[in-house]
Amino acid sequence: MSKKLRQYFGLLSAIAAYYLIHEGAHLLYALFIGTFRQVRFTGLLGMQIDVYAEAMSSVQMGVFCLVASIATAVAAYLLTACSNRLVHHPSAAFKACMYYITLALLFIDPLYLSILCGFFGGGDMNGIALLLPEAVARIIYGCILAVHAVLFFRIILPKYKAAFQ
Repeated sequence: MSKKLRQYFGLLSAIAAYYLIHEGAHLLYALFIGTFRQVRFTGLLGMQIDVYAEAMSSVQMGVFCLVASIATAVAAYLLTACSNRLVHHPSAAFKACMYYITLALLFIDPLYLSILCGFFGGGDMNGIALLLPEAVARIIYGCILAVHAVLFFRIILPKYKAAFQ
């Protein structure tokens, strides 16, 4: 498999894994509290978990929005912890997928919730702001983004760079 094809495959797997984990966390919480309505597909690659928001308290809505970023962070930490084993897998395509999935899980939510939500609409930040002030949440996610950048540049990137040489 060519390098370019591995990269495309890795990118597609990262998108799929991100949605599975992020939206899956929303889905599990909505099912747990009995407010799940439907899965809504929003374009080529997008999907959202639709809930009966009127049946949820402010705290439940805040937790519903928060669990997804927690789930992606936990998954990213697990992949980071397993990176020594992942980089030694014989398949270059598998390693490319794990690299891009780890990258997506480390950065998408913290980047969006610290910086981008102010430009593109609140999304999960609208619910998280029901639990604590938005400015505080954005600062916390900014700190998480910084920690994830350190993890990526000190652990993930060097290991995968060496694995692909």
